[in-house]
Amino acid sequence: MKKRPTPPSSSSSPQAAFSPSRLWLGLQLLFWASVFACSLALIRIAARSASPDAVVGEEPPVTVGPSKIAFLFLARSNLPLDFNAEEEKFSIYVHSEPGFVFDKTTTRSPFFFGRHLRDSIKVIWGESTMVEAERLLLASALKDPSNQRFALISDSCVPLYNFSYIYDYVMSSPKSFVDSFLVKKEGRYSPKMFPTIPRDRWRKGSQWITLVRKHAKIVVDDTVVFPAFRRFCKHLTGEALGGKQKNKEAAQEEHDCITDEHYVQTLFSSFLMTIDMVAQSYAKVNMTQLDDELERRTLTYTSWNQSIDVKDKRSWHPKTFEFADASPQDIIEIKSINHIYYETEYRTEWCQCNAKFVPCFLFARKFSRSAAMRILNDDLVGPFDAGSLFFPDS
Repeated sequence: MKKRPTPPSSSSSPQAAFSPSRLWLGLQLLFWASVFACSLALIRIAARSASPDAVVGEEPPVTVGPSKIAFLFLARSNLPLDFNAEEEKFSIYVHSEPGFVFDKTTTRSPFFFGRHLRDSIKVIWGESTMVEAERLLLASALKDPSNQRFALISDSCVPLYNFSYIYDYVMSSPKSFVDSFLVKKEGRYSPKMFPTIPRDRWRKGSQWITLVRKHAKIVVDDTVVFPAFRRFCKHLTGEALGGKQKNKEAAQEEHDCITDEHYVQTLFSSFLMTIDMVAQSYAKVNMTQLDDELERRTLTYTSWNQSIDVKDKRSWHPKTFEFADASPQDIIEIKSINHIYYETEYRTEWCQCNAKFVPCFLFARKFSRSAAMRILNDDLVGPFDAGSLFFPDS
């Protein structure tokens, strides 16, 4: 039986410093030092990436001239209203049915000629295609650096004020107008969205938003939250839900989800960024929540019908204003609204702009053509001294 050689003592040779045990210890220290340095570098990268400005990227210089409001119209195949405004202060972009052309034969207003997107898609109500259309509109409008506000408009919207009032109202606020509130009882949230979208960050609100340029870019650049919506947030049709009403209601309560009523609100509430660190390895960095950068309300008034039978969810839809509903008194009542109450948050939102109390709504929907023309013909969109309302005395 052979004996193992006895390791030399530290005093027996100067080569003892290079013993296997010490060498192994040194390699371990070097390894952990490298891990620490890499971790520190990644933290710094994440910190830089966690700024919304980093996602938005460097802005192109604004061209000479006034800042513009980009009106983004979601239309099916027509826009019944005329458009009258100061041309140098607005831009128009229209998403309509693929192949539909806005020209002299399809619209009465030359402002809409040729303003339809060439890459429009087929939109299905309640599906992610509605948000895809919104993102296409925003992406197109962002190409013009003069566009500094982005207002999503329905094809059945009417203005409640003249353009000068609307322009000063929107431009005087540094915030976006996004209706956003908590949803406590509704079953639209899918647990499969976690951890990309935490349950406590799920929000609901009107799709009719008005964004500052920074927030418009965040919506367009999002590659994390929207894919989760597209995958897990589905609007289930009657066929998909099954023939029996009982099964239909049960499936609707558990799974039915309307993307356009949740996406932007949830994106701004749970703004996440995914960083590709190593192949197929991801880390999520919770970014600055954008709630504080929003006026949490919409600028578009909608009146909702609700059936006496609360179980009949199909009755919960926007009221269409007809000619008889567009009297001067009706319009005055809408324009006099100065606060909104959110039941799920026990919150009263007193409408402000530039730290001053203002009427809540600039637009209203859904108006039939006859009702819209009555508003315009009766000159219910009267002149207002917007400057005295929104800008502090000098």
